[in-house]
Amino acid sequence: MSMERGRYFGDFEAGQTFSHWPGRTITEADDIWFSLLTQNQNPLHIDVHYAAREGVHGRPLVNGALVFAIAVGQSVRDISLNAVANLDYERVTHEGPVFHGDSIYTSSTVLEVRGTSRGDRGVLYVETVARNQRGERVLSFRRHVLLPRAASDRG
Repeated sequence: MSMERGRYFGDFEAGQTFSHWPGRTITEADDIWFSLLTQNQNPLHIDVHYAAREGVHGRPLVNGALVFAIAVGQSVRDISLNAVANLDYERVTHEGPVFHGDSIYTSSTVLEVRGTSRGDRGVLYVETVARNQRGERVLSFRRHVLLPRAASDRG
């Protein structure tokens, strides 16, 4: 099985954990562009002086939606490269602050694998955790992914 082509439903079992690689360092430019692109005008993300004066941490926080997007993206190669669909995202939890210059590393654990009535696909239930460069949890979420079975597994 070539991981460059992604995994199929039959390649997963409950309890498996995948450490996604590579990590990603979030720059100030990443945060500002993402915030502006998504029309998030919260000054805690785009105004250094405001964040220093009014913010709890005394410096800008990275937009949480950017951290979520990076964590999802990091998991694609190992989890959902062949997905028919991401059915839902649930329990998205921001567990700690992320700052400019922090690096994000993610891992995913398979919680459940179940076939569907169609037989040519199945649903994977997975939890993904993002940590910073110090190993501190900064975000987690769960999702259901609809994956096809490999052609050799459809018999």
